[in-house]
Amino acid sequence: MQQVYRTTRQVAGSSASVLLVGETGTGKELIARALHTLSGRASGPFIRVNCGAFSENLLESELFGHVKGSFTGAITNRTGRFEAAHTGTIFLDEVSTASEKLQVKLLRILQEGEFERVGDTHTVHVDTRVIAATNRDLEIEIEAGRFREDLYYRLNVVQIDLPPLRERRGDIPALAEHFVAKYCEENDRDPIRVGREAMDLLAHYDWLGNVRELENNIERAVVLCARDEIGPEDLPPRVRGLAPPRSIRARGTDLETLASELVRHAVARAPAGEDSLHQKVVGRVERELIEQVLADAAGIQIKAAARLGINRNTLHKKLREFGLEEGPEPIA
Repeated sequence: MQQVYRTTRQVAGSSASVLLVGETGTGKELIARALHTLSGRASGPFIRVNCGAFSENLLESELFGHVKGSFTGAITNRTGRFEAAHTGTIFLDEVSTASEKLQVKLLRILQEGEFERVGDTHTVHVDTRVIAATNRDLEIEIEAGRFREDLYYRLNVVQIDLPPLRERRGDIPALAEHFVAKYCEENDRDPIRVGREAMDLLAHYDWLGNVRELENNIERAVVLCARDEIGPEDLPPRVRGLAPPRSIRARGTDLETLASELVRHAVARAPAGEDSLHQKVVGRVERELIEQVLADAAGIQIKAAARLGINRNTLHKKLREFGLEEGPEPIA
């Protein structure tokens, strides 16, 4: 995080586009605001747009504005977010969700500083710094044909990677104390602290929702705590280890992205002339899937087969094929 802060300070005063990369909840918007506040544009507006919150047509209107009558419902002229961010900064969150058509318009505004409102032929010029953020690997998105390579390089003049909270556990106590103080003040209650046992649980939890999830759980604890010290009983069951933890997922958490990354690595590492790549990749994934589901079902094959959506005979066949048979099946 100190490297993140150093890079933020170094690039804040420039006009370079910045790409913030990190899992959901790692603080990308906070870094974007810091880049704006520390820049020469601090007196100008800071405009945030969540690209994933709008359909393609609505996002185009949101970003670039429209003129009256340009589409059904356009009853007045509207100024877009880029125009509103003139002399300031625009923060494009979840930029990877933008359609190909919008990516072309974003590329033009980054290169030329100009665009047309929806339904208009008049060119609008703006002086706006662009900061973008994504929780996906854009290089994978490029290879999959979902993101333009030229736009990627325009956005990614400087990249700042925000590490997940589980990779900087030493920050958890300070963050927890900060959020406790914040929510004690907001709820007009006397200051309390996090007990040692509760803090130990917080420090060892994986926080897949990162800082945002930690803040949410601290707010919950402050509201529920009836003493002057937060204890384990004030934390949710998952943090206390009383509910199964969610699995740690790679950046770009959807299955399509993970599958794309797996295939990319398999193809890249395959020897020249490899003629059984399909069998090797599919077989490896299938074996891993069966092993995981069987473990979750405590070795009970009828439960594992139901979870996998295959019949028991097929599961037996797969177990023999992958050499996973180990003695008698446990009784349900």
